[in-house]
Order: sequence, then structure tokens, then C-alpha cells
Amino acid sequence: MEKLEIILGDITLLATDAIVNAANSSLLGGGDVDGAIHRAAGPDLVRECHLLHGCNTGDAKITKGYNLPARHVIHTVGPIWRGGTKQEPELLAGCYKRCFEVASRNAIHTIAFPSISTGVYGYPIELAAPIALKEIKEAIRKYPDLEKIIVCCFSEENLEVYQKSLKTLNS
Repeated sequence: MEKLEIILGDITLLATDAIVNAANSSLLGGGDVDGAIHRAAGPDLVRECHLLHGCNTGDAKITKGYNLPARHVIHTVGPIWRGGTKQEPELLAGCYKRCFEVASRNAIHTIAFPSISTGVYGYPIELAAPIALKEIKEAIRKYPDLEKIIVCCFSEENLEVYQKSLKTLNS
């Protein structure tokens, strides 16, 4: 998985072809990563998101990056954690799959992900990280044009969980 990099940082500062927004279903901004991306991109992002008419959980839609260093934002709506019995793992995996499909259709070669659903949506990161990494590994096989995939963690604790999950996946 030499194309994968797991870092600690601010996703809004990454100069990739696309960054992924862990969005709410309205796509009009919210808290955590979603709010930070909307603030950094500027008001044109909200205007374009209005034209998309929302997004379903597990799906993804693309916009321009506007004032971000990234050229595009891929918005995906992760599942709200409800104990794991409401298709949360399948929906979370679907977010990553759809983001890679959208990226492939839009000639995106470098992409950065936050930890989808593990903030205000309450998905336990110890359960979310292996799902994310499994889908990333699959995407690297499926989409040879991908050059770099970054998982951008917002805390040392999240970084450690992703690094530990990667070691487990690779063993």
C-alpha cells in the first residue's frame, strides 16, 4: 500500500486533486470537517452544493474546491452510528467505494480522506478505520491511475488507531 499515506493534519490545507468532505445529507455545511471545508472553500461552495440537491447516506457527489488548495471536494454522507445494527458498516464502506468511483470518473489521481462518520456521527474509530483501509486497499487494486491516497487524521489518537489498523490489515 505504498500509495497510502496516513498523516496528522488539517485536510483543508492539502493540495490534492480532491479532498473528501464528511458531509451531512444537505451538503450545505455543518460541524467538524464539514464546517471547516465549507469555511475554507468560501461561499461559492455552498452555492454549488445547493445545485446538487443533497446526498444520500453512502453516496458521494463532487464540486469544485474554490478557495481550497484541492481542486475538488468529494462530498460523502457517512452513517450515524446506531450500534452497528442499521447497516452502518455497509454504508460506511459504500462512502469510500462511491468516492473512488467519483474520483475515477473525474480524473482524480490524488485524494485525501478524513475519518468519515467518527466525529459527530459517533462511529467508533476502532471499527471505522479497518473498513476505510480495506476499501482503500481495494481501490488501489481497482483504480491503477490513483497515485496517492491520504488519510488525514485530526488527532494523535486517531492517527494511532489508523496506523494500528493498517499494521493489522497488512499482517
